[in-house]
Amino acid sequence: MKEREKIVVTGLVFLMLLAWLGFPLHHSHRFAGSFWGGVLGVTGALLMLVPLAYLVVKRNKQLKQAVTKHVSMRTLLAWHIYAGVLGPILVILHSGHKYNSALGITLTAMTLLVVVSGFIGRYLMSGFATEIKAKKAMLSELQTAYDQAVVEVGSHPATAESLRLFSGFFSRLTAGFLLPEASDTVDSSGQSTITLVRLAESIADVEFAIATHEDFKQWFGKWLKFHIVISFVLYGLMFVHVYYAVYFGLRWFE
Repeated sequence: MKEREKIVVTGLVFLMLLAWLGFPLHHSHRFAGSFWGGVLGVTGALLMLVPLAYLVVKRNKQLKQAVTKHVSMRTLLAWHIYAGVLGPILVILHSGHKYNSALGITLTAMTLLVVVSGFIGRYLMSGFATEIKAKKAMLSELQTAYDQAVVEVGSHPATAESLRLFSGFFSRLTAGFLLPEASDTVDSSGQSTITLVRLAESIADVEFAIATHEDFKQWFGKWLKFHIVISFVLYGLMFVHVYYAVYFGLRWFE
């Protein structure tokens, strides 16, 4: 279900970008003020308010308890995602690709930025979280196998002594080339030595991968805050745009 959602949303984001890039081929000065242009604009603006509702419900404990009795947070998140992409598509179509005013250009740019930043934050953050969970499970298995190998090597003092050859920095780097692959021609103590060194290398690699993914996850946490801030900037610009549209009149009533 989640994979299907990702595919659909990715397609909608590309559709939004294509709709925006259509201005060299299509340019209508009067469409935004026409009846159908107004319908697209109002519908798009209402859809763009849905993500704001999700944000309020998520951060208000009492409201969250009242709402989740009827609708789950997962469903609200799905509405948040789909409305957050469909609304901008309708708004861009509403513009008729008429980017003549500073407000219109800024509003369009902020709309694209909010959608793209939300898309990146949503799916990359969840991807990092899933990857970290899988890597930690792998690390746990490797550490268990490593502990067993330590016990086996510890029962052979001569074998344990041979591991001192790989205690230095450069010797650890070359261990993968110096050690033979475990095979039937290697005795049990030798196989334990090889296994121990290989496990140590694998544990180091996985720990490094986890640390790297944790850094990315932390960075994208800041990205999410950035997404929320620019979303409120977008709502402010949208309010100004609607105000001037009403102030100067709706042309389809002329």
